[in-house]
Amino acid sequence: METPRHSCLKLVLPNPNEPKKTEPIFVKATWFDTRFDLSITDGLDAWVCQASEEEVIERAAQWDQPVSEYIELAERYLGFQQPGSVYKFTDAGDGNRRLSWTFEKEGTKLEWRWKCRPSPDRKSATSGILDFLMDANIRLSEEVVSKTKSFDRLKVEAEKCLAQSEKFNNEKMEFESAIYAKFLGVLNTKKAKLRELRDQLAKQDATGKFAQEDEESAEKTETFDDEMSDDAESKEETADAGTSKAVPRSNARGRKRITRK
Repeated sequence: METPRHSCLKLVLPNPNEPKKTEPIFVKATWFDTRFDLSITDGLDAWVCQASEEEVIERAAQWDQPVSEYIELAERYLGFQQPGSVYKFTDAGDGNRRLSWTFEKEGTKLEWRWKCRPSPDRKSATSGILDFLMDANIRLSEEVVSKTKSFDRLKVEAEKCLAQSEKFNNEKMEFESAIYAKFLGVLNTKKAKLRELRDQLAKQDATGKFAQEDEESAEKTETFDDEMSDDAESKEETADAGTSKAVPRSNARGRKRITRK
């Protein structure tokens, strides 16, 4: 079983009897899948329109539309006042009124019209519209109160979240500062250690260089001493050789002297 939908639209339109004046009317609609009912009041009089399924099918066929599309379009324009649409509620004779509204389709401005007859019980029709508006107002008021309470709760939660976020942000900054300080200390220690190691390596290189130079100097000194020793020995040998040759000559001269005696 289909569930009906309800809507109520307020329109401010020119008065059919006095075009220079305007009058508000309320259009209450009950929507079904293939038909709809309208109740209209200006506060004094009331009119009704009962669009049967046969009429809706016929109108939809005239506009080359499926019934569902026709109902959907009518509900859109009679559920909420559409900008750019021209609404009218004109006299149709014998106390009848004609409700019309315009819309555009494929660049062409079209108009739908439905004839409304006087309500057999205008008091009941008007009270039905007022009851619907009152119920809708109560529902909206309750919804507003509920939304307000929800908003207040969300506001409190948002403030708590904001405070917690600020707290987390402060803790994060403190943590980062502490970590950075520790890291900086470790980094400086490492730098000092690296400098110390670099100085030690530099000293070791210098010590090794000096030791190598001392060794080379010592080797050169030993070589020089050896050469000097060799030269000295050579000179001594030469001197000894010279002495040994001179001695025999002296002996010969002695012998000659002895012979002469």
